[in-house]
Parts: sequence; C-alpha cells; structure tokens
Amino acid sequence: MDVFDELLRGVRGKGAVFGRSVLYPPWSLRFTDGAYLTLCVPLRGAGWIVPEGGAPQRVRLGEVAIVRGPAPFVFTDEPALGTTTGTTTGPPSGTEATAGAPVREVRCADRSAADDELTGPTVLLAATYDVRAEVPQRLLRVLPPALVVPDGHDCTAMREYLEAQISGVRPGRQIVLDRLLDWLLVCTLRDWFDRPEADPPKWYRALGDEVAGPALRVMHEDPAHPWTTAELATRAGVSRTTLAKRFTELVGEGPVAYLTEWRMTLAADLLTRPELTVAAVARRVGYADAFGFSAAFKRLRGESPSAYRREAGSFPLPEREAPAG
Repeated sequence: MDVFDELLRGVRGKGAVFGRSVLYPPWSLRFTDGAYLTLCVPLRGAGWIVPEGGAPQRVRLGEVAIVRGPAPFVFTDEPALGTTTGTTTGPPSGTEATAGAPVREVRCADRSAADDELTGPTVLLAATYDVRAEVPQRLLRVLPPALVVPDGHDCTAMREYLEAQISGVRPGRQIVLDRLLDWLLVCTLRDWFDRPEADPPKWYRALGDEVAGPALRVMHEDPAHPWTTAELATRAGVSRTTLAKRFTELVGEGPVAYLTEWRMTLAADLLTRPELTVAAVARRVGYADAFGFSAAFKRLRGESPSAYRREAGSFPLPEREAPAG
C-alpha cells in the first residue's frame, strides 16, 4: 500500500461543505469555518489568500490553493486594503472604490450567488475538510499555512467540468462534485510535495528509495504483523545492517521505532470508536494484550489509551478491560 494513499484515504468532502462566491471588486471574504483544510479553486479571475499570521499568496486562474486551518483566513482582491468586518453587495455602483472592501465573514456552505449563477469577474469555488483523525494529520501537520500549486494536472479541463456540474441539474450532482474536489485535493497535495519549495516529511522522500521504500510499504500494508528489522530487510532484498542504516538515514529513526509510532497513530483513531475495547484496538495494531499496548501508547502519547479515549469523547471502557496505568 502507498503510504500517501493511506494517509488521505479518509479525507472526504461531504454534502454541503462546499460553496462558491461570485465577487465584484473590491471584495474580501474571511473564511470562518474552522476547517483543518480548505481547497480554493478560482473558476474566474484571481485573488489573494491571506492566512492568519502568514504572508499573502496570489492565486490565479489555473492554480489551486490549500489553506491549513483551523484559523480563519481571507480571500481578497487586494491584501493591503480593507480589514473591517462588514458586508458586501453585488457590482459597485458607478464609482470606483479606493478604500478597499469590508471583510465579509463567510462559511463554505454559504451561497453568495444564485444557485446556477457563475458570471462575474471573479468566481471562487471552495471546499472544506474537517480533518481531525490522527492518520491524515500526520501528513497535514507539515503543510505551510497556505500553499499554491500551478496547473499540473489539467486544471483547465477540471474547471470546465466543475462548472458544468455546478450549473447542471442531473441526479447525483453533489456526490460528483464532492469526489471531483477530493481528487483535486489529493492531486494538489501530491504536486505540492514534489515542488522544490516544499518541505515534505522524511518518510515521504524515503518512499522512493529502493531500500527504505519496500520496508515502509509492507509495514503499512500489515501494521499488526510482528515485523523485525531482519524480516523487513529480507523484503527489501538487503542485509539487516544495510536496511537499519539506510532507513535511519532517510526517515530519522529505525524501522521498529517507526512501526511503533505508526501503530500508535492508528490506535489513536481506533480508540475514538466506542464499540472497540482497548484489547480489540491492541490486537488490530499488533499487540497480544492490552497491557503491553497500553505501556507503548503511554510511552509515546503521554497518557493511557483509556484516558485518550475519554478526552476524544468516546465512551469509557468497562473497568475490567481498562489497561493498567
């Protein structure tokens, strides 16, 4: 299994969590969804993404931007003008504004245009992703506050198809839009990590290595297997010493330490499922009993699995199944 695939497998847009805004200058929108990721796609015109505490970034037609939350951010035609919260209306009447637009607070599900209206100098399509799970957060934590990727995956054709879906009334329109935006999100992230200015996690670059890559893939394919460095080396077709040295150089820790951390990441998400006992979670991530699993989880996470579960809002386990400590 590709590690990148696994990290983003559960990231999905759902239903109304996308919106579009038809904008006439001067304009400024402040997104207040509190989303962990927001995908911004200009269908007409261009604008500036201004993340909270970050530098403005230009987003042109044919480019895609991703903003990492949950802090609010602004999409505006002029980042140096207009910071007052207020309301904006349609096209300006008669005179050209020079003081900038008031900032209108929006949520992605808002509609600032008629359902089928896509005319206007600037049209922005945005989708939000409430990514709270630990597995995708492993990837998203390394993203900058905002990133912009040029057209590297035929975005022109994608924009045209998105417009057709938005304006159409065919059955299944929403699910098609959701999946198109999911696809665009994954492609944009993948293209970003391949750009020279990106700072991907060490394991991402190690995926392409002929020694560390096979070891990473088999650990992610079957994290519950009792992997040893020797067995992983056999899968990679090298000696144990060669694998340990190469893996540590590229990833920053040895294979077994990486596997343990990955198991605890998986376990953190499994613990939010109230139907699973700690013992069941332990088995799913390769531990024979809840006690050994609890010790490893507490060592890496600083709290017991049952404490983590309570804080995550899941149901507490029966006392007899709660691990010691």
